[in-house]
Amino acid sequence: MARINRNTLYPAIHYARRPRNLLRDSAAEELILTQARDILMRRMGEERQASISSPGAVRDYLALTLGACESEEFWSVWLDAAHRVIAAQRMFTGTLTQTSVYPREIVKAALGHNCAAVIFAHNHPSGVAEPSHADELLTRSLKGALALVDVQVLDHFIIAGTRTMSFAERGLL
Repeated sequence: MARINRNTLYPAIHYARRPRNLLRDSAAEELILTQARDILMRRMGEERQASISSPGAVRDYLALTLGACESEEFWSVWLDAAHRVIAAQRMFTGTLTQTSVYPREIVKAALGHNCAAVIFAHNHPSGVAEPSHADELLTRSLKGALALVDVQVLDHFIIAGTRTMSFAERGLL
């Protein structure tokens, strides 16, 4: 892997003069994560000109967005007929171990975005990137509800810290 020159990325920061633990400071880490999310969101927006051929950029964005959340969040990435990103949207926020997801609200949002496809994601603050039986049932329920309005579910990611799991890659869709 090529080494990145930090001064090229952030020329206004003088790394030689900063304390060694600056990047361990939570405010500094949050700033870096926010900037990374902004870059990935901008790239996803630039990809509106071309279809998304792999979910890599979406996966990276969702991992950065959900990886450090202390409570469960359920997100939808709405796509047009050519699988270009329309929007990424937090749909529900829950507790440490669960969130309530309402298929009716998902269908309303899908129709509101006039999308043709969707990628779902939610996090597991526990750090375990394995789907529960409830996760599998929810995904099947959402897929069935959205099929009634011709919206295709392309994937459902589970984010657990830095680990991600894809329902599509596991054959669970």
